[in-house]
Amino acid sequence: MRLNLSSIREYDIAASDGTIGAVSDVLFDDTSWMIRWLVVDTGTWLSGRKVLLPPAALGHADANTQTFSVRLTRAEVEASPALDSHRPVSRQFEASTYDHYAWNPYWGAGFDLGGTGMTSGALSMTGDPEAPSRTDERDRLQKDMDEPHLRSVEEVTGYHIHATDGEIGHLSDLIVQDTDWSIRFLIVDTSNWWMGQKVLISPRSAREIRWAERLIDLDVDRQKIMGSPPYDPDHPIDRAYADRMAAHFATPRSEPDGTAADSSTK
Repeated sequence: MRLNLSSIREYDIAASDGTIGAVSDVLFDDTSWMIRWLVVDTGTWLSGRKVLLPPAALGHADANTQTFSVRLTRAEVEASPALDSHRPVSRQFEASTYDHYAWNPYWGAGFDLGGTGMTSGALSMTGDPEAPSRTDERDRLQKDMDEPHLRSVEEVTGYHIHATDGEIGHLSDLIVQDTDWSIRFLIVDTSNWWMGQKVLISPRSAREIRWAERLIDLDVDRQKIMGSPPYDPDHPIDRAYADRMAAHFATPRSEPDGTAADSSTK
């Protein structure tokens, strides 16, 4: 099922022995566009303390009661690491939360480079003139793994969206697939450009997010966006619509001579 993230913020989180709080924000990975954590405000129960829960801990959303069930007890949540909302979430904090619940982290258990592993790879490069560059690359990859690319949905909502040839509007919401918690579409409000219509953009079309400027750059132009399948917020997005969107924004295949292939021919 596809869900608007704005609709699940403030959903209650129900543990096996009672409600523990409500979703106040969602954190996503800005490189993979995957939801990594739900920020849960425990309200008066734990004096406004906030905790993190991974989507894997959730049951399906109950739209009627606006509730997520979790396979946890209130005591387990109470003993979990407390989130400092004034500081970025570090990989160390993520690891401590996973350790508390005895869950496997989403980034995996090990780091392997080129099928050799860090230790054996380092030993095999003795006397290799390219060893320094490979070591630098390994260190860069390790550093990237150690620094989570987590961003707040609350923060990014409202960012301006720029096509390759100009601004098209601002980000009003995100659509997520609850089977794998991947962000499938950005909902863009074009009120200052195209008669106030809302359009969908795939995260794959986002070339860069400029956080300091509150701006998302796309790799498609305005005409491409105007020609995309119409979006009706009152109708659910089915598989056929998602396929049409994917086909429309697909990068044209190039022929050997460098010209774009005609998608109407085989």
